[in-house]
Amino acid sequence: MKKNMGALDKSLRVLIAIIIALLYYLDVIEGTLAYVLMAIAIIFLITSFINFCPLYKILGINTNRRKS
Repeated sequence: MKKNMGALDKSLRVLIAIIIALLYYLDVIEGTLAYVLMAIAIIFLITSFINFCPLYKILGINTNRRKS
């Protein structure tokens, strides 16, 4: 599994996940929308920590500037 995510991409994903979690905590989002967004937030966090996005692999996208 080659790394295909750059630092900016990882940072944005973590930031989006934190924003979604805060919106849920503050009851701005609720119900089905909240569960869908929380699932997306968890996926964003996991892909950020492992530096690999399966969707990027399928689409041929690589935001990582370093060759791995």
